[in-house]
Amino acid sequence: HVQLVESGGGSVQAGGSLRLSCAASGYTYSSYCMGWFRQAPGKEREGVAAIHVTYGSKYYDRTVKGRFTISQDNAKNTLYLQMNSLKLEDSGLYYCAAVECPLVNWGDPLTYEYKYWGQGTQVTVS
Repeated sequence: HVQLVESGGGSVQAGGSLRLSCAASGYTYSSYCMGWFRQAPGKEREGVAAIHVTYGSKYYDRTVKGRFTISQDNAKNTLYLQMNSLKLEDSGLYYCAAVECPLVNWGDPLTYEYKYWGQGTQVTVS
């Protein structure tokens, strides 16, 4: 049973930084992708960043590219999202997600339909 637990959210002023963490457990896949998604009130959930865990290939939405960095610590089974130069529009509930991912021709993991989700952590930029 896959479990994802996010942490690190909070309130920060515009221009500030936060680092989100996602502790993962229970994987049985040999290859998978993980991603960060966010949802603001009244808006659809959107993909922010994703990574192919086996290869470390990273993908970003254009609105966060250059400001956010997704990374992983395989020894700790933890996914991170370093968020710098935060803007008001970055506010929302941030979710960590995971899905089985092919080892070849995997495309853009930001477009995948993710199977496992965490409970979310709130980020508020003011």
